Amino acid sequence: MKSQDSPFQFDKAEDSSGFLLWQVTNLWQREIKKALEKHELTHSQFVLLASIHWLTLSEQNVTQILLSSHTKIDPMTTSTVLRTLQTKGLLKRQEHETDTRAKTVSLTEKGIKVINLAVKTVEQFDNKFFSPLGKQIKELNKKLNELLSGNIPDVKSSILLRPKLD
Repeated sequence: MKSQDSPFQFDKAEDSSGFLLWQVTNLWQREIKKALEKHELTHSQFVLLASIHWLTLSEQNVTQILLSSHTKIDPMTTSTVLRTLQTKGLLKRQEHETDTRAKTVSLTEKGIKVINLAVKTVEQFDNKFFSPLGKQIKELNKKLNELLSGNIPDVKSSILLRPKLD
């Protein structure tokens, strides 16, 4: 597509990393949404439930701001999704032991059952989705982590500058 009037730096659309990432992300999100339907969870709900479980297993007091930082979901969205999960009976909130402004978040027995099943579903899906990469999956994860660590300071500062919402 070389033309003097073209604003594009690429000859072919598939040479654009951003466009490819967008396409793969949309495909992956569409398919993960289908996989999670049987658990009656959105992907954001799954990520937050799984993160609560993950962080709890590593013996951390889980707060909304910790979840937001861990998942890279903004604090307002985190709060909204947590309210929905609490309404579904999948988690509970309690006063934080030392910070009276914060609440800790933990899974209910129902939440633990749901997330254990959903994690199996998501891990099976991911294994199948990423299987064409074979042993290159470790390299993909390394590169994705490099992108995250190279771009996160702006995200972290915007999260840290917001008022506490726990």
